[in-house]
Amino acid sequence: MQNILAGHTNSYHTYTLDEALEGIATAGFKYVELSAVRGWTEHVPLEATSGEIAEVKARLAHWGLTASALSGHSDLTTAAGLVDGKKAVALCPQLGLTIMNTAIGGHYSENEDKAAFMGHIHELADYAAARGVQISLEVHGDIMGSGALSIPLIQEIGRANVGINYDTANCVFYGGAPAVDDIGPCVPYLKHIHLKDKRGGARVWDFPAVGEGEVDFAQVLKILADQGYAGPFSVEIEFSGLPWPPVAEVHRSMQVSYATLSKLGLK
Repeated sequence: MQNILAGHTNSYHTYTLDEALEGIATAGFKYVELSAVRGWTEHVPLEATSGEIAEVKARLAHWGLTASALSGHSDLTTAAGLVDGKKAVALCPQLGLTIMNTAIGGHYSENEDKAAFMGHIHELADYAAARGVQISLEVHGDIMGSGALSIPLIQEIGRANVGINYDTANCVFYGGAPAVDDIGPCVPYLKHIHLKDKRGGARVWDFPAVGEGEVDFAQVLKILADQGYAGPFSVEIEFSGLPWPPVAEVHRSMQVSYATLSKLGLK
C-alpha cells in the first residue's frame, strides 16, 4: 500500500472549510483530513445533516480532494465526550472514511482520568467496529504524551480497531521525546500519523510549517519505511496558537510543508 499524504483542515483553525480546501489543494495535496471538533474546529458539524454532508462532498470534489480521515477529538473521559465521539464515528461512513482520529482528553488536556477513559473506550470501539471505523488515539495529553507511554495503553485496551495516531511534535510538547527516538516501537500499533513540526522543548507551543522547525522528518520517514508503515499521513500546522496568522501565511505554510515532504518522497 502506498502512503497517503493529506493536509489537515485544522491547520486553518479560524478559517472556513472552503478556505482550508483551497489552500490544501493549491499546495499540491490530493487528500485531506477533515476536522469535526466541537468548540474548536468545526469544518464538519458533528450533527451534520444529509444536506451538509452533501455540501462537504461537493466542496471536496470542487477542489479535487479526497477525504482520508476525520479528526473527531472529544473528551473521552466524560459521558458527553463519548456521545460526541460516537457522533464523529457516525460521520465517517457518510464521508467514505474508515479512520477517526481522537484523543483521550480532547483538544487540550492535562490531569486526565484514565479510569474514566477506560470506562468509555470499549463502548466507542464497539460502536466504531460496527461501522467499519478504526479509532486512532493521538499522542497527546498526559496519558499518551509519547509513543513509549502510548504502547502499553493500546495493549491494555486490546481492541483490533483501536491504535495510535502518532504526532511528531506532540511527542516533544507533551512527552519531551523526539520522534526519531520514540516512533520506532510504535509502528505495529500505528493507524495514522500527524506530520507536525516543532520548535523548542516540552510545553513550548510553536508548530511551524513542516521543514521550518526542528523535527528530523527524513529520519522519521526512514524509520517508518524500514519498518513497513503503509498507513496515511496528514500535515498539521498549529503555529503559535491564537490568534491564528493571516490566511495567506497559512497557505504559504501548507505549500512549504508539501514541498518539503515531496522532496522526501511523499506526495
